[in-house]
Amino acid sequence: MFEGPTGHVETVDLVMLYIVGISVILLLGITAVMVYFVFKYHRKHGHKPKDIHGSILLETIWIAIPTVLVLSMFYFGYIGYEELRNIPDDAMKIDVTARMWEWDFNYDNGKQTDTLFVPLGQPVKLLMKSVDVNHSLYIPAFRIKEDVIAGKETFLGFTADRVGDFDIACAEYCGLNHSMMYTKVIVMPNDEFASWYNDESEVKNLVESGKEE
Repeated sequence: MFEGPTGHVETVDLVMLYIVGISVILLLGITAVMVYFVFKYHRKHGHKPKDIHGSILLETIWIAIPTVLVLSMFYFGYIGYEELRNIPDDAMKIDVTARMWEWDFNYDNGKQTDTLFVPLGQPVKLLMKSVDVNHSLYIPAFRIKEDVIAGKETFLGFTADRVGDFDIACAEYCGLNHSMMYTKVIVMPNDEFASWYNDESEVKNLVESGKEE
């Protein structure tokens, strides 16, 4: 927890820990109070119940505290959302096409792959569309997910801080082989990515195979 292949991982994990921590404290506190009330106010022979009048102080406290907690959760969640939406203007743009049941990644120089290759430390902006039904691009290791809506372009941004291979899944049920709609994002050192990106032979092969079809 807290360390991951992108800076966004720390934000998401901290928010998750914050929400879980509050939930556990409330669970233990409410349970303890319930148990206390069970023993203190259980029915006794010869005991007459008394009306309990409201307390402005208590009512204010149990309205104010939950409100502050919920607003704080919203605030920290919004920070994470804003990270994903504030993408630098110089980010590398990659067109993503989703279809049953595969992903296509298209680069500005004409490269087209079924695996997402990105350079280390370079902001990336995925411009996503679906040619059939709704899908959802999900990279668990990056803690990011964005729906890919049929007939509408959506986008998702990230900056990878660690070299490696990470799973990409479809997180929106899209038909019979939905569970098999997996690929990978491969984060490469800048020099290796530049060599791969500028290798014109792969582009030529893609063009030739397209003509044959």
